[in-house]
Amino acid sequence: MSVKPRPVVSVGAVVWRGDDVLLIRRARAPFEGQWSIPGGKVEFGETLEDALVREVREETGVEIALTGLIGVYQSIEADTHFVMVDWCADWTGGEPRAADDALDAAFVPFDEALERIAWDTTRTALRDAARLRARAAGA
Repeated sequence: MSVKPRPVVSVGAVVWRGDDVLLIRRARAPFEGQWSIPGGKVEFGETLEDALVREVREETGVEIALTGLIGVYQSIEADTHFVMVDWCADWTGGEPRAADDALDAAFVPFDEALERIAWDTTRTALRDAARLRARAAGA
């Protein structure tokens, strides 16, 4: 009897510093070399929130405070299935530096972030994050 692969749970953060968003350029597949939001896989026994704070710190050196759940997104391909839980976060400290799974890390203006990100699902999460942030600000 063969064991079927299971979905991989991952987390991502749209981190705001003013009106700028933190992006990383991925060092590994999927989307190696392309820009995305920081995040990664959840380890066994780790909460989603703890995983996200850890991943952002490991990839960028940036400290964050989570401000709200953006949404849950999926990527299902022939040989992979990722369930991505994305959060809004505010920058609380540290300057971006590429580390761990990132080739580069930088805060960029929101519109530039939308242009740099190649994957539609991540651009959707970015737009959803901006709407969530505007609602929280009472706009």
